Amino acid sequence: MLPALRNRNYRMWLIGLSVANIGTWMQRTAQDWLVLELTGKSGTALGTVTGLQFLPILLVGPVGGMLADRFPRRRLLLWTQLVAGVCGVALAALVLGGAVRTWHVYLIALLLGLVNAVFQPTVQAFVLELVTREEVPSVVGLSGGSFHAARLVGPGLAGALIAATGTGPVFLVAAATVLSPVTALLRMDPAGLHEVPAERGGLSMIVDGLRYAVRDPGIRLVLGVTAFVGTLSANTQITNALMATKEFGRGAREYGLLGSVVAVGSLAGAALAARRRTVPLRFVAASAPAFAAANLVSGLMPGYAWFAVALVPVGVAQLTFITAANSSLQLRSAPEMRGRVMALFMMLTMGTTTIGAPLVGWLAQAWGARAALVGINLAALLGAALVLLLHRPALRSLGAEDHKDGHREVEVGTT
Repeated sequence: MLPALRNRNYRMWLIGLSVANIGTWMQRTAQDWLVLELTGKSGTALGTVTGLQFLPILLVGPVGGMLADRFPRRRLLLWTQLVAGVCGVALAALVLGGAVRTWHVYLIALLLGLVNAVFQPTVQAFVLELVTREEVPSVVGLSGGSFHAARLVGPGLAGALIAATGTGPVFLVAAATVLSPVTALLRMDPAGLHEVPAERGGLSMIVDGLRYAVRDPGIRLVLGVTAFVGTLSANTQITNALMATKEFGRGAREYGLLGSVVAVGSLAGAALAARRRTVPLRFVAASAPAFAAANLVSGLMPGYAWFAVALVPVGVAQLTFITAANSSLQLRSAPEMRGRVMALFMMLTMGTTTIGAPLVGWLAQAWGARAALVGINLAALLGAALVLLLHRPALRSLGAEDHKDGHREVEVGTT
C-alpha cells in the first residue's frame, strides 16, 4: 500500500478526510441519540431523521453526479465541507442553548443530505484525479481502512461524550473536523493532479448518464443488486440503535459500542480487499446476498453480547460488497461518465435509506426491533437473488469475459 502514500496530494487528502470521517460518524451517532431523547425513543422518528439526511441523494443524486462531471471537483469539495461545518455549528448552538426541537434536527439533516448529494459522487471521481491507475490498489486498503477506522472511533467516542456532556459538544467537535480536509484541498499542488476535462452541457447530461448505465449489462447488474441491498440491508446504524434500546434496554455507551463493533468487521474486510488484486463480476454478484444473509443472522441472536459478536461478520460482508461494487463500477465506467455512474451508486447505497430507514422504524414500532431486522434482510436476500436470476445470461457471458480478458477482471478501487 506504499505507492499511493508517496503521492503528496493523496497523502494530505487521506489524512484530511480521515479526520472528517471521524466527525461524520460522531455527528450521525449524536444526531440519532438526540432524536431518541426528544421523542421518547421513537423508532419512527429515528427512521425519519435518517431518511431525511439521505433523501436528497435519492431525489437529486444524478444532479450531484452531473455537477461532479461538469465543474472543478476540488472547488466543489471545498464548498461541501464548509457548508457541512456550518450545519454542525448550528445544531450545536441549538442544543447548548436549550432551544432544539425535533424539527430542527430534521431540517439540518436534510441540509446535510443536500451537501452529501454533491459530495459523494464528487469525492469518488476526485480521488482518481489524485492517483494514477497503477496506484488504485494502494488506494483500496488506505481509503477503505481509513473510513472504517473512523467508524470504529467515531461512534464509540460520541457515545462516551454524550454520556459525559450531552450531544451539544459532540456536534461542535464534528463541525471542527471539516477544517482538516479543507486545509488539505487548499495546500494541494495543482501540477500533481490528473484532472479530467469537464464535460459541457446541462440537465441532458443526467439523461446521458442514465442511458449509459442502463445499456451496459455489467453496470446494470451491479446497480440492480445494490438497489435491494442498499435499501433494506444497509441500515445497520438504525437497527443497532433500535436493538440496543428497544430489544436489549441498553444506553448510549452500549449503542455507540455496536457501531464500533461493526467497524472492526469492516476493517477486517478492508484488509481482505487490499489483498485482492481483481474483483470479477461474479464476486460482486455473490457479495450482495451474503451481506443480507449476515444481517439476517444477526437478528436471530438471543442477547446483546451475541448480537454484538454477530455484527463483526456483518461489517466484513458490508465492506466486501461495497468495495467490490464500487470498484467494478468505477473501473468499468468511462472517465467522463464516472461522476454520473457513481451518483447512481450513491443513490442506491445511501439515498434509498430514505425509504429503508423509515420502513425499519415503522416495522420496529409495529412488530418489534428483532422482527424488523430479520424481515427486511430476508426481503433483501430474495430481491438480490431475483436480480441475479434475471441477469443470469449476462452474468454468464460477462463472467466468461472476466476469465478470458484481464481488463474485465477489474482491480479493486474503493475510494
